[in-house]
Amino acid sequence: MVLAAALALPLLSLLFPGAGPVRAQGQDDAPPEPVDLVYVVRVEGTVEHGLARYIQRAVGEAEAAGAGLIVFVLDTPGGRLDSALDIRRVIVGSPLRTAVYVEHWAVSAGALIALSAEHLYMAPGSTIGAAEPRPADEKTISAVRAEFEAAARRRGRDPQVAAAMVDASVVIEGLKEAGRILTLTAEQAAEIGFIDGIAADRRALLASLGAEGARVVDVEIRPAERFARFVTSPLAAAVLLSLGFMGLVAEFFLPGFGVPGIVGILALALYFGGHMLAGFTGWEVVVLFLVGIVLLSVEIFMPGFGIFGAAGIGAVLLSVFLTAPSAADAVRSLLAALGASLVLAVVLVRFAGARGLWNRLALGERLTGEKGFVASSYPRELVGRTGRALTPLRPAGSAEIDGRRWDVVTEGSFVEAGRPVRVVAVEGMRIVVTEIGDSPAGGEE
Repeated sequence: MVLAAALALPLLSLLFPGAGPVRAQGQDDAPPEPVDLVYVVRVEGTVEHGLARYIQRAVGEAEAAGAGLIVFVLDTPGGRLDSALDIRRVIVGSPLRTAVYVEHWAVSAGALIALSAEHLYMAPGSTIGAAEPRPADEKTISAVRAEFEAAARRRGRDPQVAAAMVDASVVIEGLKEAGRILTLTAEQAAEIGFIDGIAADRRALLASLGAEGARVVDVEIRPAERFARFVTSPLAAAVLLSLGFMGLVAEFFLPGFGVPGIVGILALALYFGGHMLAGFTGWEVVVLFLVGIVLLSVEIFMPGFGIFGAAGIGAVLLSVFLTAPSAADAVRSLLAALGASLVLAVVLVRFAGARGLWNRLALGERLTGEKGFVASSYPRELVGRTGRALTPLRPAGSAEIDGRRWDVVTEGSFVEAGRPVRVVAVEGMRIVVTEIGDSPAGGEE
């Protein structure tokens, strides 16, 4: 029986080539095909949208040059999951051979990038894993776990190990217990066959990939891409937008045009310019923002608050939403900017409210008698004088008092025209009268 089985196995392999043990891609016994041109792309720092744009450009250049292999050198603590998914799509969608070399660490979102390539090598002492998402609710964990499992399964790696990097409830006997997230060192990953191997340096890596004598092109990140990576980070975007709004608010209260306005314009230029370089927006959004500012400026010089103000606020908010990488980023940046601007406005109203554009819109000077301002009023000598109503008093109307026509008002009662009245009070420009019965009109009592 044993002999028959031994003779049958080669025959089955010939008849059914897909039969037999499943091997991870990159871990077969056949020597790798020789490579003449290798492109090396460094994936460093936080995973965000600017990094995704850089990797997309680098892969495009490698494809255009006809490279035989793209090596992604990872050294990242993770970052945005949506950016990692964009990078994964770029790597998986490339027709070229792809390899990842974990130089120091590939944790969180970086672990998903590492699992996306055909070949996965790690440097001695490097780590991979620790990819529990935030927020760590059941829905989010389930979605991210599925992405990790799919990435591992696509490249012939153990999906259970990939799931354990995301979900603390996954148990792998002898490797991971429940309640903690899996993080593997290079030695551990090699021992369980999760990676293709350990490479001490670039030369050893290229030798393992059949590219020892190949020409190597390092794709450097451009200054514009580095700038875009900085500007599009959530913290920098919120700070720049806050400085821009605060600069505009300050110019509203302070006289002339000075440092606050310049700082505000530069901050807004960096905010929109950086997002344009990162590919998130175009000139149409900048024009929309400027239109919003113009509409708000028109509203300032018009009475009340109307369509110009509402349209201006809507245009500014929409431009920020269209510029930000996501709605969550837009909300965070706007809340920070509006909060900082409100605080600054309160401070300036308190200490600089009588200066700048505000001084042209609001009366800041007290009209006191010491400065020569005297309020107009009817003569108080009219109190006690009598006359007659020239018009019906309902309760306001006209009356003749001392041979002169006056605008008067009763205390609330109705007085017919021609009835005698007496002045009972003079309150500034208001004369209060009351009906005095059938006594003859005119003269003093």
